[in-house]
Amino acid sequence: MSADEIRGATHGTAPVPLSVLDLVTVGAGSTATEALRTSVELSRFAESRGFHRYWVAEHHSMPGVASSSPAVILAHLAAHTDRIRLGSGGVMLPNHAPLVIAEQFGTLEAMAPGRIDLGLGRAPGTDGATAAALRRSDTLTEGADDFPQQLAELTRFLDDDFPDGHPYRRIHAIPGPVQGSSPGGVQSPHRPPLWLLGSSGFSARLAGLLGLPFAFAHHFSAQNTIPALDLYRETFRPSAVLPEPYALIGVSALATDDEREARRQVRATALNMIRLRTGRPGLFPDPEEAERHEFSPMEEDFVASWTGNIVHGTADEVRSGLDDLHKRTGADELMLTSHAHRGELRLRSYELIADAYGLPTA
Repeated sequence: MSADEIRGATHGTAPVPLSVLDLVTVGAGSTATEALRTSVELSRFAESRGFHRYWVAEHHSMPGVASSSPAVILAHLAAHTDRIRLGSGGVMLPNHAPLVIAEQFGTLEAMAPGRIDLGLGRAPGTDGATAAALRRSDTLTEGADDFPQQLAELTRFLDDDFPDGHPYRRIHAIPGPVQGSSPGGVQSPHRPPLWLLGSSGFSARLAGLLGLPFAFAHHFSAQNTIPALDLYRETFRPSAVLPEPYALIGVSALATDDEREARRQVRATALNMIRLRTGRPGLFPDPEEAERHEFSPMEEDFVASWTGNIVHGTADEVRSGLDDLHKRTGADELMLTSHAHRGELRLRSYELIADAYGLPTA
């Protein structure tokens, strides 16, 4: 893993590289097809303005999130971009066989050499029943508990270095860095760098012990951000892939031309999360629907808490909020996710943020 694969070369006046996390949001009155078109447009925009990387998150059984198959989406985005790093933020490893992920991301690496990141999480990315259907098992804790073992197996497949005597020694994830003595010879000079994702201390500690870059989900676990980053840095051991800690945080950020519009949009975001957490996921609501909704006192408390962790407002207000967050956390990179029911609002948000930081134009 080279320094360029981790740190962006330039980032305007932003204190650290800025990146994009895409959930392929499907808003009320829209379709998954339209959402995926927005993702293509957004990835091309992010590349043109100097955002460092563009990640897609794995979710399942959520009508408002069309990112159930990150590898498929990333292949599509790779065909429409030339330079920006593309990756998963993340693939939920317990949902899949490690060999399958090694094959998928080896294929992506062959399509876009030197541009692919493999971010891994251990949560299901969905509800329990859906996770059981994905894993063909009723024991969900088993997948999370086995994560270190699954990660080690995946790494062996990516590096094609199972030791002699291992039952998988003669199995090769292709395309991949197959050894010269194996049929077909060397397939690729690279393999995707691994990242560990998390919202608590487990993955923070594991990433530190393994010397891997770490991405923390500040956007939905803000209270754990600083403890997790501290734990990652304290436990970090230099490795062959990373000489010193590198921590990215996911941040929910929405910039609009008008401060009032930003407040309307994030209230709709909170309503979407209320429905998701109460087992009623649907298409992402628009602000008018949120204005018609009669929030209970408990829901209002949730709205206040949830929107308090979204950096929102005008471009200058969002820049100030992001700068403050960077100072408080010491994050090495900020990965921004902008939630809104219409694609053009999300695109405008990134445009305003890019302008506020003076990111280069095409």
